Amino acid sequence: MNNSYIEVDMQILRENMASIASTLTPGAGIIPVLKDDAYGLGLVPVARVLEPLDCVRCFSVSHVSEGLELRRGGITMPILILGHTPPEYTSVLIENRITQTVSCYAKALEYSTAATALGAVLKIHIKLDTGMSRLGFLCAGEYFDEGVQNVIDACRLPGLEPEGVYTHFAVSDEEGEENEQYTREQFSLFRAVIDAVSERGGVAFRIRHCANSGAVVNYPEMALDMARPGLLLYGYGDGTGRLGLRPCMRLVTTVSTIKLYEPGTCVSYGRRFTTERRTRMGVLAIGYADGLPRLISNKCSFAARGGFAPQRGSICMDMCMIDLTDLPEVDVGSEVEIFGETNDIYKLSAAAQTIPYELLCAVSKRVPRVYK
Repeated sequence: MNNSYIEVDMQILRENMASIASTLTPGAGIIPVLKDDAYGLGLVPVARVLEPLDCVRCFSVSHVSEGLELRRGGITMPILILGHTPPEYTSVLIENRITQTVSCYAKALEYSTAATALGAVLKIHIKLDTGMSRLGFLCAGEYFDEGVQNVIDACRLPGLEPEGVYTHFAVSDEEGEENEQYTREQFSLFRAVIDAVSERGGVAFRIRHCANSGAVVNYPEMALDMARPGLLLYGYGDGTGRLGLRPCMRLVTTVSTIKLYEPGTCVSYGRRFTTERRTRMGVLAIGYADGLPRLISNKCSFAARGGFAPQRGSICMDMCMIDLTDLPEVDVGSEVEIFGETNDIYKLSAAAQTIPYELLCAVSKRVPRVYK
């Protein structure tokens, strides 16, 4: 039995989804982003809770392996692969009714060749690079006309059914006039390409989506046909307070040992902390192998009974130490919240010089997920 666990509150997850849906333009659906094991919450359990909701129209994941896991888990809803799938897996995509992102003409041609050889049709969503500079058909500036034609040519290939089109915003979650202008320029380019593809090539997409978590909060009118909330769905990210969202998961561990140390005692690897008083030191059953970044050593506190306990010394692979001197109610076996509703994940991510996404996704598979 692991002494640490993630507690996932499915009712809060449902409430978050309802709040997000209420902010969108009427008729807009939601494509929950479930990549990386639903941000660490558990891919299939989360999908099973969300699938019956009226606002949910499709699930999106990063890899075909995640799509197959959903199908094996009994999920029948449409699934969109956001990342690359090698063309030799085209038959797997078609057989399992999984939709594939196409980010350039060369990839479209590969999927077309494979699907045609099978005598079948692969559903695709075209991805446009409007400013993220990652995946997608180049279409900005001098690439506009060429990009539009490449999209038209891709959509006309045999064996492909171009169902949707989307892009991804780079700074929709960032404040400031410059970031707002950049996001609006991305949106305008997205709409312009869609219009040009329709006018020049007669291609009409049934599903248009570009509103990620940041856009759901700051630009809900950009949802168009569907929105793609990721981190926001789980109660994290900028703007959660404005939408009334709550964290639906907690990372919890237990105190395994408590010792008393005299002043001048060195703690953990590297002797990076030395006690300055008689210290009641607790050992937690969690370390960097569980997803707790070693970088936050000596830089954070965890929530315990009666208050917050400062973390002391270098975080070890399977354990770390906390100062319980001022928390006499905490004993061996007491629960300690690493992050959740009481201990803000943003404090930890700041200490780790990263973002909440990374901390959520980093929680090891060996840490059990407990659902309520």
